[in-house]
Amino acid sequence: MNKYSVKKLSQLAGVSVRTLHLYDKMDLLKPSVRTGAGYRLYGEKELLRLQQILFYRELDFPLKEICDILDDPAFDLMQALEEHKVALLARKERINTLIGTIEKTLVTLKNNTMLQAADLYEGLPVEKVAECRTAAMSKWGKDMILEVEDTLRALGSQEMAAMQTELNNITNRLTTLIGDPQHEKVQQCIARRYEIITRLTGGKIAPGKLEYFRTLGELYAADKPDVTADGLPSRQMAVFISEATAYYHKNTRH
Repeated sequence: MNKYSVKKLSQLAGVSVRTLHLYDKMDLLKPSVRTGAGYRLYGEKELLRLQQILFYRELDFPLKEICDILDDPAFDLMQALEEHKVALLARKERINTLIGTIEKTLVTLKNNTMLQAADLYEGLPVEKVAECRTAAMSKWGKDMILEVEDTLRALGSQEMAAMQTELNNITNRLTTLIGDPQHEKVQQCIARRYEIITRLTGGKIAPGKLEYFRTLGELYAADKPDVTADGLPSRQMAVFISEATAYYHKNTRH
């Protein structure tokens, strides 16, 4: 069976010799053999344990907690690996999203098309902006709203305007279809609204994004009593969109 010195294990695992000495001192990773000259040697079992330590460290577990987990008689290596895979894939998706946002932001900065904070609330009276942001943060959480705003700014003014125009066109299309919220053409419009809203929020409404979208339908009915759409009373239109959204939510799985 292969044996690895501290230096060799350090090179293989990408950790420092000092870190391996610390793990030994903490009883987190003991060598399988300590020679008469005091040299530490590690075998395959220790390599697997070090792998687990590094996975848990990547997921920000404290060293003491990692030691307790690995020393638990009920510890299952196969199950742990499956759990690491799920957690790391989720982190990978998050990192890819952040990279995408950075790339979009760089492009918009280079092209001088970056949206300003005021642009996100265009059309609202200045005194209403703070009120709307506070209400949104109260309902959905400050962190999510700030992330959504960052995503919107990164889109750039042209892309933002294009999606806003498409949303308006969808609303106008729905005014000609008002009646049965379950109608196929109505549901096609609602599905497209869902795609655009998901895009505008940068996927931040996941994992409960369909529930969030349903709630947006309810808010649409509640928050726009005084506006008109192509001469149609907004309240009637808003209730129709809300009902169509609720039906879409009930009959769609994402």
